[in-house]
Amino acid sequence: MTLHVLRADPAGNITLFVLDPVPVGDRAGVASRLMEGSDVEQVGFVCPPVMGGAGRMEMAGGEFCGNATRAFGMLMARRLGGVSQVLVEVSGCHRPVTVDVDLAAGTARAQMPLPRGVGRTEVDGCPATMVDLVGIAHLVVEDVPPSLEFFQKAEPLFWDIPDLDAYGVIFLDSAKGAITPLVKVPAADSLVWEGSCGSGSLAAAVAQSQNAPDGPFVRTYIQPAGAVEAAVLRRDGEEVSAWIGGPVRLDASATVQL
Repeated sequence: MTLHVLRADPAGNITLFVLDPVPVGDRAGVASRLMEGSDVEQVGFVCPPVMGGAGRMEMAGGEFCGNATRAFGMLMARRLGGVSQVLVEVSGCHRPVTVDVDLAAGTARAQMPLPRGVGRTEVDGCPATMVDLVGIAHLVVEDVPPSLEFFQKAEPLFWDIPDLDAYGVIFLDSAKGAITPLVKVPAADSLVWEGSCGSGSLAAAVAQSQNAPDGPFVRTYIQPAGAVEAAVLRRDGEEVSAWIGGPVRLDASATVQL
């Protein structure tokens, strides 16, 4: 099988876009082979749009990914001649997403889904905040050393959340403003310590803004391979809009043989 691919680096969350059609049932296997032995953390498949967007991208596990959305928005903006704003369709989101792109600066900012639910909980005696972003959920825990063991203890909390395509634990160092994301996509059979995580950054901002006054709550979260800015706009104590932004680098397209 010959595939045309393009490597994207949205703040260190290395994403490989497959530019050729791949049947849905084959995507998990193709993604696994493309990721094996590489620095690629996730794979997205470019598809024809179905909701009027400039393009459509579906992740291997059918999940929503904020960083991949930012990178795909930049790709579409470049294909459209360098526009500064583009509507794209992405898996796990039932409407097109707005992405603002600055090609000269090498940055992209994506609209993000609002939380379906936010709740306080506890894992192994540690307080935590569960942020359900519809399709993907993150447990944000502060000042706990990142570990697979803690993730495994937290994992049962996700099992009762409906319609989840992916979930993760976001280990937040509150003093440094840094997060370490560990994210699982069951359909793609992947569990990855991500270089950066867009939805995880938003989850951290949502968790930290729960007692904040109305208005914008903006934080830049340092991550293992980059930094992502996350913003939540609050009104009457509720989240009314959200976005993430940061650097994106796109490589030239290439051909791979599987």
